[in-house]
Amino acid sequence: MITTVPPAPSTLPLPLPLPLPLVRLRLAPRGVLPRRIDGVWWPHSRDLLTQLPQMLAALPSAWGDITGVTVDAAAWSAAPGRMFVANQVVRLHKAPASPHAPDRVVLLSAGLGRWDLLVIPPDATEETAALLMATALDDRGPDPDGEVRTPFPAAATGPRGRVGSAGRGDRAPRW
Repeated sequence: MITTVPPAPSTLPLPLPLPLPLVRLRLAPRGVLPRRIDGVWWPHSRDLLTQLPQMLAALPSAWGDITGVTVDAAAWSAAPGRMFVANQVVRLHKAPASPHAPDRVVLLSAGLGRWDLLVIPPDATEETAALLMATALDDRGPDPDGEVRTPFPAAATGPRGRVGSAGRGDRAPRW
């Protein structure tokens, strides 16, 4: 089963409420050891300008203000070098995919750190996405009989605040 997190509500008034797709994001539980992958993101499309703000709004407040994002240049639609998300500038860097991290999004927060998210292709089936999410975040390896272990507990669900300094207090913890 895929855990979905609703995106932050739009600040622009719309004549009719439009249903926004849920953010398909799963983060690793907080631990003391560094991880290769901090989470898994399954965007609905390769339109970075649409998908990125929704994903950033679903991140835990402990990750701070995300000020830089690096993506695989070949995997995403054209995007400017920066974008304005919830009253803050987020710099976008497009780089060639690394052979060690073929489809990854790297998030940077000044003074707090770096987080790497595995990106599941938008056209992946739900079964494939569920398997990738379960195995990408499980550093324990397979069970002795070779079976894939069950995923970590789902992240907390509920309304999320904005990325940026506004709305920080209304976020629920993700782990």
